[in-house]
Amino acid sequence: MFKKVLIAEDMEDINKGVFTMLNELGIQEVQQVQYCDDAYLRIQKAYLDQNPFDLLITDLSFREDYRTQKYPNGPDLIERIRQDDRDMRIIVYSIEDKIQVVKKLFYTYSINGYVCKTRRGLKNLSSAITHVLEGKNYVSPEVDSALSVHSNLDINDYDIALLSHLSQGMSQEEISDYYKKNNISPASLSSIEKRLNKLRVDFNANNAIQLIAIVKDLGLI
Repeated sequence: MFKKVLIAEDMEDINKGVFTMLNELGIQEVQQVQYCDDAYLRIQKAYLDQNPFDLLITDLSFREDYRTQKYPNGPDLIERIRQDDRDMRIIVYSIEDKIQVVKKLFYTYSINGYVCKTRRGLKNLSSAITHVLEGKNYVSPEVDSALSVHSNLDINDYDIALLSHLSQGMSQEEISDYYKKNNISPASLSSIEKRLNKLRVDFNANNAIQLIAIVKDLGLI
């Protein structure tokens, strides 16, 4: 079992629940912080002391208050840790259930587990810790399609924004005009048409309505 774990969570009740669960698993040392900046400082100090953390459990969203934060949220903290090339394993514990968010965390920041805060959240978090300890990735059932075939398609932030605008009732012409006014590229009508055609093929959708329905079901928008 992991010996030294850091929890980054600003909700006190959730912090206590995770702390209790980790103690029940027999983890020897558990530290808690409510700010991502504090988490990073703890991680740095532990590394310099040659007693690094084995595992970080972090939320994604942290409430803003009087303190100015260099790393105001979980993704910023995770990105910084990976820039340092730390071997620490990372599990995200969050209410966020957007598939694209989960996918980015795995493929861009190489997290090891993602657990949704649900009624079974702590049980799933316990399972995630076991999986990660064994060298496996873990994804909550609510978002397990993040690593499915569809989620591995070539879809980026531009596509997500394009699909979101389409789902809001904007025509391709209106989207093109909007992109041109806001210096978003590519903005030409032909480029937008080509991208939407490719997405329809990728998701096996017969038309734009079915495409939007599919990506909504997948939690991409």
